[in-house]
Amino acid sequence: MIETDYLIIGSGAVGMAFTDVIFAETQARIVIIDRHHGPGGHWNDAYPFVRLHQPSAYYGVNSRQLGGDSRDASRLNTGMCERATSAELVSYYEQIMQAFLASGRVQYFPMCDYVGDYAHQHRFRSLMSGQEHGVRVHRKIVDTSYLNTAVPSTHPPKYAIAPEVQCVPLNDLPRVKHQPSGYTVVGSGKTGIDACLWLLDNGVAAKEICWIMPRDAWYQDRANVQPGDDFFTQSYGSFATQMEAVAQAQSVDDLFAKLESSGQLLRLDPKVQPGMYHGALVSRAELEELRTIKNVVRLGRVQRIEGDRIILEQGSIPADPERLYVDCSASAVERRPIVPVFDGNKITPQMVRTFQPTFSGAFIAHVEATVESEAEKNQICAVIPMPDQPIHWLTMLAVNMANQYRWSKNEGLRHWLEQSRLDGFTAMAHRVAATDTAKLALLQRYGASAGPATTNLRMLLPQAA
Repeated sequence: MIETDYLIIGSGAVGMAFTDVIFAETQARIVIIDRHHGPGGHWNDAYPFVRLHQPSAYYGVNSRQLGGDSRDASRLNTGMCERATSAELVSYYEQIMQAFLASGRVQYFPMCDYVGDYAHQHRFRSLMSGQEHGVRVHRKIVDTSYLNTAVPSTHPPKYAIAPEVQCVPLNDLPRVKHQPSGYTVVGSGKTGIDACLWLLDNGVAAKEICWIMPRDAWYQDRANVQPGDDFFTQSYGSFATQMEAVAQAQSVDDLFAKLESSGQLLRLDPKVQPGMYHGALVSRAELEELRTIKNVVRLGRVQRIEGDRIILEQGSIPADPERLYVDCSASAVERRPIVPVFDGNKITPQMVRTFQPTFSGAFIAHVEATVESEAEKNQICAVIPMPDQPIHWLTMLAVNMANQYRWSKNEGLRHWLEQSRLDGFTAMAHRVAATDTAKLALLQRYGASAGPATTNLRMLLPQAA
C-alpha cells in the first residue's frame, strides 16, 4: 500500500500547477498518476506545430518561468510576447517533474489509470502490465481530469467517412508527402484556425482551402492580453473599455456591438453573426490571413463525407476523394456541469479566472494550503462556467468579477496574487508608481466603470438564461 497526503490524478498543465504550489507551500507527500508516458497532459498528443494561443509569460507553473520573456518576431505575432511550442512545453514539464522527484516527497506513476471510487478506495492500474496498486490518502484526492482536455488526434471524428476518402487529424498534416487536389478543414475552433494558418504559411493558396465552419466565432484580440509593463496601456486600456461597454450597454446585442466597435471582440466575416464563443485568441494579422480563404461553408456540422459529396446538417457540397480532409472538430475542453471545487476529501480543479487554467490550478492549491473552512474555500473559488455560445461571455464575466472583488478584500490573497508569476496583471497594477499619472488614470478609469458594470450585468444576465 502506497501512502501519501495528496493523490493527484493527471500530470497535465493543471495537475502540475496544483502540485507546484502544494509542494512549495506545504511539506505534503504527493503521488501523481497519469495515462500519458510523461508529464504535460494533452501537450503530449498535440500537433507538432501548435503554439500556446496565450503568452508563455502566464502559463505553466508558478515557481518556474516558461520561456525567456522575449518578443515574437514571427510575421503574424510580431512584437507580442512569445508563445511556447508543444515541444517546449513537454520539455518544461519534464524538467519540473524531475525536480519534484528529486525531493523525495513526490512519486510519479505514468502510464497508469485511476480505478478507485474517488472517495475511500483509491487504486490505480498500469496500462502496460495490468498491475494494480492501492493508495492510502491522508488528505485529499485531486481530480484534474474532470474537464477532459483533448485534441483531435485522440478522438475520432463523429461523422462517417467513406473508405476512399483520406481524412486525417491535424497531427498528420505535416506528414503529407503527395500533393492532394485541395484541402478541406473541418472545424471552426482554435484547431481549425491553426490548420488554416499552417496551410497558408506553407504555401497553399487560399483558393485551394475549403473551411467547413459549423458556427462562426467571436475571437479575442491577442494584443489586448499581453503581460508586462510595456503592454500596460493596451492591456489595462482593454480592461477599462470592456467595463465601460458593459456599464453602458442597453441590451446584449448593444453590448456585443460596443465590444466589436472598440476592438475587444473580432469576427471573421462582419456580415455573419457568430454563434460560438470559446475564447480563441488571434492576432489581427492572423485574422487577415484567415479572411483570404473565401470558400467557407456554413451549413452546420458534417454528417458524413462520401466520395463525391459532403453531407452536412443543412445541405451538401461536392467532395473529391483526391482532396485531403483535415479533422479539427473535437472540442478541446468538454463543457461539463459545475461541481464544488472542494468536496470533503476530493478537490476538483476548475476555472476560477477566465481562460487561465494553470493560474486556476495554482490558486486552488494555495487556497487548499492556507484556508481551513471548506465553505470559505468554495466561496473563494467560485467556478467560472466554460463557454459555448456568445452569451456566455457575460456569465463568465459575472463570476470572474465577483471572484476578483472577493480576492481583493483578502489581504493574504492579494499578496499572493501580487507575487504570482501566473497572474500576469495584478503585479502590473501594483507596480504603478504614484508619480505615473497616465497609468494611474487608466486604473481609475477601470475602477470607475467596475461598479456600474456590475450593476448593469444584473439587467443583462437574464437575457443570458
